[in-house]
Parts: sequence; C-alpha cells; structure tokens
Amino acid sequence: MALFSDGTVLRFHPRDEQRPQKHQLLIEFEDGTAISASVQMYGGLWCFRDGEFQNPYYDAARCKPSPLSDEFDMAYFDRLITSSDAQKLSAKAFLATEQRIPGLGNGVLQDILYKAGIHPKRRIGTLADNERNTLFHSVKSTLKEMTEQRGRDTTRDLFGRPGGYRTRLSQNTLDKPCPICGGTIVKQPYMGGSIYFCDGCQRM
Repeated sequence: MALFSDGTVLRFHPRDEQRPQKHQLLIEFEDGTAISASVQMYGGLWCFRDGEFQNPYYDAARCKPSPLSDEFDMAYFDRLITSSDAQKLSAKAFLATEQRIPGLGNGVLQDILYKAGIHPKRRIGTLADNERNTLFHSVKSTLKEMTEQRGRDTTRDLFGRPGGYRTRLSQNTLDKPCPICGGTIVKQPYMGGSIYFCDGCQRM
C-alpha cells in the first residue's frame, strides 16, 4: 500500500513526456507511462504492507467522519468546538491540527474562516453561538464547493490541470481588495506556516 500525505504533488506522465528532474518518487509502468511524486515545503511518502503502518494522524483521519458526510452534522461539530481543549485554541489551530477534521488543512481553512468572518488567530473560546454555527456551515459548504470544482485554483490534479474553485484568500489574491468590504487581503506567518485574511472582514 502507498500513502501520500498533504504537500505531496502527484503527476501522471504520458509515454513520451520528459520526467521531472527533481522528484522523491518515480514509478514507471510497462506501457511507458509514469507517475512522479514531489514534496513541496512539507509532505510524506510511505509504502507498507497492509496492517503494518501505524500513525496516529492517519488512524484518526480514517476513523472520524468526513466533513462531506451526513455524520459530520452540527451536533458532532458542536462537541468538537465546545471541548475544553478546543476552547484554548486559535481558529486555525482548531481546524487544521490533530486531525480533528480529516482532510482539512492550512490551504482550505483560509477561505473557510473568510466566509465565516473569523480571524485565524481568534480564540475558539471567544466565539458566540451564532459564530460557531456560521463556522460549521462554512466548513461544510466551502469543502463541498472545492470538491465539486475539482480543487482550488492554486493546486493541480494528477494531469497538471488547475482546480476550478477560485480561492478568495491565497497568493492569487494577496494585497488585492476584498470583494465584500474593500479591505486588503493580508498574509502573515503563523504557527509554522502562513495565514491569509481580510483586515476588514476578519477583525480580532
């Protein structure tokens, strides 16, 4: 079994296409096609026999409900967000660490928080009931939209095609005016990565 984590870029290469010079994995098939994998800033590649691999993040992602499923409802989300551990965290830390919500990482949380009007650094414990409800619906609707449109426009699929979802907060919109309030889209380092936010819509 092969496992690829977030941050690993997979590409399919037709028979006569030149292979990338830099890669961490290259699998060539008998028909002359190939698949390459390259790690960007972070990522992981594993190959193991079924049942051998043990990783708490991987196991948590497999046993928890997907945010796209019916199991991931308001009652489930409310249990997550009102736990004593969550109350101490920032919005970014709550959404994107410890695999609380499988598949939700730093790249997609930017638009989720933007649509909910919540600053990435804001503590979860300061959110009112209506803000928690708004955040839940933003998680569900944003991820559904991204999935239906084959990913974000900042990433590419196996065949090198960009996703159809137009990101509101990313390197593509940095320093541009917010379409809602006219504020500026800002980028800051935070928690070992970067956060994007609107300085008008997402106030601390």
